[in-house]
Amino acid sequence: MTSKRVRLPRVAISLGDPSGIGPEVVARSLASPRLRRALVPLVFGDAGLRLAHPALAALPVVSTSKPLPEGPAFVAVTRLLAKDRAPGRPTLEGGRAQYAYFEAAVAAAQASQAEALCTAPVSKEQISRAGIPFMGHTEVLAQAFGVEVLMLMDGPRVRVALSTNHVPLARVSRLLTVPRLTRQLLLLAGELSLVLGRPARLGVCGLNPHAGEGGLLGKEEVRVIRPAVERARALGVLCEGPLPADGLFAQADAMPYDAVLAMFHDQGLIAAKALDFERTVNVTVGLPVPRTSPDHGVAYALAGTGKASSLPMETALLKAAALAQAFRLRRG
Repeated sequence: MTSKRVRLPRVAISLGDPSGIGPEVVARSLASPRLRRALVPLVFGDAGLRLAHPALAALPVVSTSKPLPEGPAFVAVTRLLAKDRAPGRPTLEGGRAQYAYFEAAVAAAQASQAEALCTAPVSKEQISRAGIPFMGHTEVLAQAFGVEVLMLMDGPRVRVALSTNHVPLARVSRLLTVPRLTRQLLLLAGELSLVLGRPARLGVCGLNPHAGEGGLLGKEEVRVIRPAVERARALGVLCEGPLPADGLFAQADAMPYDAVLAMFHDQGLIAAKALDFERTVNVTVGLPVPRTSPDHGVAYALAGTGKASSLPMETALLKAAALAQAFRLRRG
């Protein structure tokens, strides 16, 4: 009796900044036998960069005007001059190109040609300098799919979701509302429970030192965060808070929660990156298709030196494939 062969998920991969480490870490990841057994890569990038890396050059090349094949492929979105893809030397054309790769990968997912997205690092500065308003992948994905999303840093020791992302610290308190936090807890619990196969347990950080000390150090915990936790619990979410962030993250080796909802960017990301930088994956929660990314930047100083680790990119790609399989099960 022969076992039924599982169809590998098709993952759309944007190469990121052509002058950063994205192309080389994607190429080294795709050379891994473990990765080839986990997914079908659809890489969106530059024709010249493809030829510079054997693992990319081995992929059949197609143009953006052609349908994607059933198997692996490299989609040549741009044909940059050599100076616009030189390692460590970003240009305006490179800024426009990295956004174009991302757009093309998103379009493939929207057209059901890919079951997951994995994005190599981009430079917000270079994309913005090229005249494209850009605050981050997460914000663009929310708009592209018309859904509310959460940024989740998924690591082996702790998972941290962010209630607010790329906003100035002075604006955070105004953005925190009971309805917003309640929706986020429902969203995080729903998707994480799907992956875990059981109800997820969530911890919720306070905003102020010592979670406000009962209102002595700030009122947000009393007026917003605790009521949101109580409302989410009434709706079936297993959550506790507001909790002092410093004491909560100190329990990383015996974390009592499956994920933590942090109130602002650095509150969550400092902990996630300090605990396990290379194996933490940025996951966008709430999309109809999973999206992942390594938790690092373009690293211009390392680009072209061969010193950049491909482990974060490989981990992000494997997470994208695993989430795509979980989404399949959800859809039946």
